[in-house]
Amino acid sequence: MTQSIRWGILSTGRIAHQFANGLNDLPDTELVAVGSRSVKNADIFADQFNIPNRYGSYEELVRDPNVDVIYIATPHNLHKDNMIMCLESGKSVLCEKPFTINQQEAKSVIQMARKKKIFLMEAMWTRFLPHIIKVQQMISDGIIGEPRILQASVGFQKQFDPTGRHFNPKLAGGALIDVGIYATTLSYLIFGQPAHIKSFGNLSSAGVDQEGVITFQHENGQLTYFSTTILYHMPRDATIIGSKGSIYIHPDFWHPSQISLRLNNEPERLIEVPCPLNGYHYQVLEVNDCIRQKKEESEIMPLDETLTVLSILDEIRNQWGLKYPME
Repeated sequence: MTQSIRWGILSTGRIAHQFANGLNDLPDTELVAVGSRSVKNADIFADQFNIPNRYGSYEELVRDPNVDVIYIATPHNLHKDNMIMCLESGKSVLCEKPFTINQQEAKSVIQMARKKKIFLMEAMWTRFLPHIIKVQQMISDGIIGEPRILQASVGFQKQFDPTGRHFNPKLAGGALIDVGIYATTLSYLIFGQPAHIKSFGNLSSAGVDQEGVITFQHENGQLTYFSTTILYHMPRDATIIGSKGSIYIHPDFWHPSQISLRLNNEPERLIEVPCPLNGYHYQVLEVNDCIRQKKEESEIMPLDETLTVLSILDEIRNQWGLKYPME
């Protein structure tokens, strides 16, 4: 009989709702508890998703003995402390991206998890989506020849609110670590860690990045360039260009999507990649399997990859002179 994995959700915001929808569709997976900053919000969320245990504080949630693993969906600046609190209570953790606001914070959390031998993973859902796995396979099979260039855009228009998480430096706001991380992760998947990074970013009056253009040169000369913003809408697509053609990932490339193959001198071909449910469930399946097998981290989304991507983001912010108040 398959072991049922019991989940708790820490926070009740928008992405927590999406995650709960994905989780509730899975067999041998139970959403048994939710924690919020108030009993009222916890009750509203719990009633919507039929969650039996609801708590008006995060501390009460992590002390629930019936929870195996906790999904953290709080603002970026709270991730480190939330993860440490969960790990101290012996809970496995899936933490929403960005894992932490910088590599230094991530190292301290990962060190604790490894010392305690507790499962820990960043919730980079894009790594598990079928169309991204298909893209990786097509590149590995040599369909577009040698991949040489990745171009992408990832951005959207947010109404300016100096107290909201997108524009508030105290909440580790800005476009780069919120959505630019998706393009950075895709680049890492295809080419690995960049050898050289050059970037330009414009900061808001509050001191967060509101738009930027980032370029990477990789070890064998491959190039990545992408733009990111929270000021206006972008195409939000990606193209991997190789010696024999290219793969176009339809918008939004980091969400469940379709791809088009554009081989040299051949008509473009749409490749439909089914993604049942809402896509969040793939990372849940990975976490469930890892916990059942008593693994301390995922082979698909290893902690060293999280550290590497954060080091890249740290360097970009350093080039922009962007430092958060808590750093």
